[in-house]
Amino acid sequence: MICTSIQHKTYEEIIAILPTLEMAEIRLDLCPLSDAEIEDLFGQTDIPLVATCRGGDRSFADAQDDRCSGQGAQEWSTAEHKLTLAITSGARFADLEIEAPPEYSRRFQKLCRECGTEIIRSYHDYVGTPDDHGLQLALARCFRYGADIAKIVTSCHNEDDARRLNALYSVVLENVDSLQGRLIAFGMGDAGRETRIECLRRGAPFTYASLSKEEATAPGQPITEELAKKIYGGTHPFVKQGLHMPASKSFAQRAILAAALADGTSRLSDYSPCDDSEAAIKAAEALGAKVRRDGSTLIITGMGNAAGGLKLSKLDVGESGLLARLSIPVLSAINGHPFRIEGHGTLPRRPMNSAAAIMAAFGVLLTNGDDDSPTEGKREIHVPLTVRGTLIPGNAEVSGSGGSQLISGLLMALPLCAKDSSLFVNEPKSIPYMYITLDVLRHFGISTRSEMEGDAELLEAEDWSGCTGISFKVRGGQRYRAADFGIESDWSAAANFLVAGAIFGSVELEGMDMKSIQADLAIVDVLVEAGALVSQLDDGTLCVRRAPLEGFTIDLNNAPDLFPIVSVLAAFCSGESRIAGLGRLSGKESDRASAVLGMLQQMGVEAEAQGDELVVQGETWASRLLSGRLLKGGQYSSHHDHRMAMALSVASYGTSGAVEIDDTACVSKSFPDFYSKFS
Repeated sequence: MICTSIQHKTYEEIIAILPTLEMAEIRLDLCPLSDAEIEDLFGQTDIPLVATCRGGDRSFADAQDDRCSGQGAQEWSTAEHKLTLAITSGARFADLEIEAPPEYSRRFQKLCRECGTEIIRSYHDYVGTPDDHGLQLALARCFRYGADIAKIVTSCHNEDDARRLNALYSVVLENVDSLQGRLIAFGMGDAGRETRIECLRRGAPFTYASLSKEEATAPGQPITEELAKKIYGGTHPFVKQGLHMPASKSFAQRAILAAALADGTSRLSDYSPCDDSEAAIKAAEALGAKVRRDGSTLIITGMGNAAGGLKLSKLDVGESGLLARLSIPVLSAINGHPFRIEGHGTLPRRPMNSAAAIMAAFGVLLTNGDDDSPTEGKREIHVPLTVRGTLIPGNAEVSGSGGSQLISGLLMALPLCAKDSSLFVNEPKSIPYMYITLDVLRHFGISTRSEMEGDAELLEAEDWSGCTGISFKVRGGQRYRAADFGIESDWSAAANFLVAGAIFGSVELEGMDMKSIQADLAIVDVLVEAGALVSQLDDGTLCVRRAPLEGFTIDLNNAPDLFPIVSVLAAFCSGESRIAGLGRLSGKESDRASAVLGMLQQMGVEAEAQGDELVVQGETWASRLLSGRLLKGGQYSSHHDHRMAMALSVASYGTSGAVEIDDTACVSKSFPDFYSKFS
């Protein structure tokens, strides 16, 4: 990225300039800003800002005279005051020279850690460029004094000076892998001009430029506009504004089924069609509910939920694994005789063995097709399958390692039984989806109690990854009541646009619920961890913009649908990323673990599976553009998986050639309008 240094500008002038820049360094020592203006500038701006204050109104010539070491106590006091205002107001980076007094340096580091501001410790040599040993000592000092990013700037008089600066990146990579993307080294003067762009090619998170030749903060500093042409050439940033995401099919399918079971007429607002949700509507009608549409509102008159009242022989669930797993327990509770679950597309290839094991604990037998012999331990169970037996309420302990969908179905079905039930889920996965079910049940008049068990981190930070078990208490003899229910926008769909904005430009999404219990809200945490700039406007619009991206570590066991798009994000983050949850992907629309790894490797990304983790060695978009290491275009398979198709489309923005996807129509499963919104 290009960080434009701004000096000798008023607050009004800076505010007018910032929207045209990728990121900016505000020279607090050289800009006439009041305390209030500093606080507002760093608190409200939606691009990454670097706060720099060298002390007093000092020019490059002044710095040459004293090499930043002769500033008086008053100058350091002024610098500390201004930097403190910027850091506490929200500066993304703060730059402090390694010559700063030790007591000030300690306070500065402590404040940055408390406020989440990344520390740049900078070394300047305004006379020349030290030898290799001297440069390595300067680099070591920067990190010893708390640097998240080391900035080494020297005066280059010849090509050999520039060579020694560039060689520092090899030192970092050879000795400390974790420091990849944490060095900015370039030279001042004409001989160092190319090092300012070479640093990006070698992995620097950003480089510095000026608004014009007259406003350069050091000799040889390039102009932002010219530097952008060299880096990006004819490419254009990905910029989207005013987008609305489709309805969450996780909420929609549950709400449609609940409304179908209810007494009375329900209104489900903010509905948008997709294949899975339309399959849920057809299933509701098969149960006897009446469904009509009024714009984006579904009006559903339920069939009433008296147990044993149905005599359904089969139910078509389309390609929806969720609908299949919700329907099995529900129909087992209210249907009068055996029934058949049918489906198409990728669903017949997805194993249902875990569903069979759980249903057996409640007296229900699942068999392949019309076969009436038990298949447990013999072979995999797939749709089409036959369900025999009536759901028996009671106490049971089941494994949640296979996912949450069948458990959600039980939570919807057990209230319809005559007696109370107690359900304990060990090794729970995709926990947020269980709580989506409880939220829908609550709106439709069903009462259920739950209690999570786990480690101290779960209790203190409400981190679901620390949950070891969940107890559900379900009262029997309940009835669903009609409700008016607003369907949330889908975070799974939003993730694709947010990642595209974070890597290639910016995106603004309207109508996203930042307090949602949807599992894929975790994409916001992933983006923040990677370094993207995430903010929310007063009207609730969610904004994500490019910022220096770095490797991250994240556990997606509770949000497996994010895996394809998060792997694409990792490919464009500097350094190593580790994504846990590979074991959760085998039962999706494709063997998603294999599909994701194959996609990355075909695109030329260094990636491998290590146990349950996907490990990706990434590189920023700017570095890929300059080094010629863009992802590889060509013919790719989505494996008929909607999430793979969308992830491939986002990745294609950073490829050297066109990406041809064998099946793009599969996005209709969850997001029919994806390509019209993304293009």
